[in-house]
Amino acid sequence: MEDPNRPNNVGDFVEDARFELAGMLQDGMNHPSTKPVLAWGAMGAVAGLVLPFVSIPLGLAAGAGYKFYKRVRPD
Repeated sequence: MEDPNRPNNVGDFVEDARFELAGMLQDGMNHPSTKPVLAWGAMGAVAGLVLPFVSIPLGLAAGAGYKFYKRVRPD
């Protein structure tokens, strides 16, 4: 997806992820990606608590990482 505010966007995942993370850090809870990423991280932590051989931190990282990836690459 091409962003009209960023006409030189070449579609590099690392650059897009850095841009998204910087926005999340600057805007905090007001950024549109922060709440979904935190919610999926919490769901992953709960899944890590319930599932055997998966720890809470691993579930948290997996849930937040998945949602962050889907926010950067929605397709």
